[in-house]
Amino acid sequence: MTTSDPDMATAAPGASPAGEGAPAVSRAAIDGAKLLDLFMSRGFARIEPPVLQPLEPFLDLSGEDLRRRMFITADAQGHELCLRPEYTIPVSRLHLERGAAETSMAYAYLGPVFRFRPGETGEFVQAGVEDFGRQDREAADAEILDVAQEALREMGVAHATTLIGDVGLFVALIDAMQLSGSTARRLRRSYATGKIDAQALRALSAQSATENQHAGLLAALQGQDPAAARLFVEDILKIAGISSISGRSAHQIAARFLEQASNQQSGLAHEQALIFERFLGIAGHPDEAADALRALAADAKLDLARAIETLDIRNGFMEARGIELANLRFATGFGRSLDYYTGFVFEMRAKHPDAKPLVGGGRYDGLLQRLGAPLDVPAVGCSIWLDRIATSVTGQGEASGSTSQRSAGTP
Repeated sequence: MTTSDPDMATAAPGASPAGEGAPAVSRAAIDGAKLLDLFMSRGFARIEPPVLQPLEPFLDLSGEDLRRRMFITADAQGHELCLRPEYTIPVSRLHLERGAAETSMAYAYLGPVFRFRPGETGEFVQAGVEDFGRQDREAADAEILDVAQEALREMGVAHATTLIGDVGLFVALIDAMQLSGSTARRLRRSYATGKIDAQALRALSAQSATENQHAGLLAALQGQDPAAARLFVEDILKIAGISSISGRSAHQIAARFLEQASNQQSGLAHEQALIFERFLGIAGHPDEAADALRALAADAKLDLARAIETLDIRNGFMEARGIELANLRFATGFGRSLDYYTGFVFEMRAKHPDAKPLVGGGRYDGLLQRLGAPLDVPAVGCSIWLDRIATSVTGQGEASGSTSQRSAGTP
């Protein structure tokens, strides 16, 4: 892989500056070394998984959308490989390879990752931490956020906004409303990609209204032999004199009915869509958000008690660590764009329009089992974009007319 972008010359942390743009690389390396010292002082052990990784786990766990942003190759046997696009999955795999699936371990990492990013370099340095096996989940969540905030202070980021959320709350709402099949899948996917809004909910509600017209037919098809059921639907269409609809043949229409029947409930009732709209509108101070969620659960007669209790407990652990809740913004609609998150999620950004995340992370309790662990393993972590931090801190220094914003010893 070749590039004319000097920022992509970072083959490893601490590499010598080379050419125009090298100061940013050097700064990232020095900042990374400082972060490793911080992480290890907090009990995280250094780990370095291979740069070359099997492709399949990333597509299975992060979605096919990631493929177009990855650097992909193959070995002599034709197995697809990729350059490490992030650290969480490689660290998790290495943890399992060491036979430590059920062992409580905390790791720190620093090194290059490779991923296409519009307007940014495709090779960049990330640092971060991953914590496996802690049963006190809410306390571990609070510690990871505390470590992330301390890391930004260490890097000289004076002002940053912190957005937090909880994927578990959204899943709990879906479960409490007894949604399943394609509706639940579409809701979860839309949530993970940040594309769930009033318009998307209205589309699901309209779909439900349309499909309710065929509720009797769908009920008759559920559990039937697929071949016989398809013939049954095709016969009904022939009796009605229908050979095609919108260019779809009777066979295709029958297949669509069978898909809907196998997915059971599809779409949202109008009342359900209104509940989701109210849920997604809850944002602000974490404690106030918890109160708003309790009010919603009571009004809609939904059991969200355990999920809201998790939020309350986590807020308490954050305050115990000196984290000012008033400086955090909780949003029920906030979900990070990776499929494996299961609970607490957060991002930290510089305070300027269109700022990209400097730090991102969260809880992913199901990931290790999906990678082969015999049981679910509690896990939480975060990643730090050193190139963005260097740019952010440089911008702060220029805005203040001084370079003294940098931490001592950093050029």
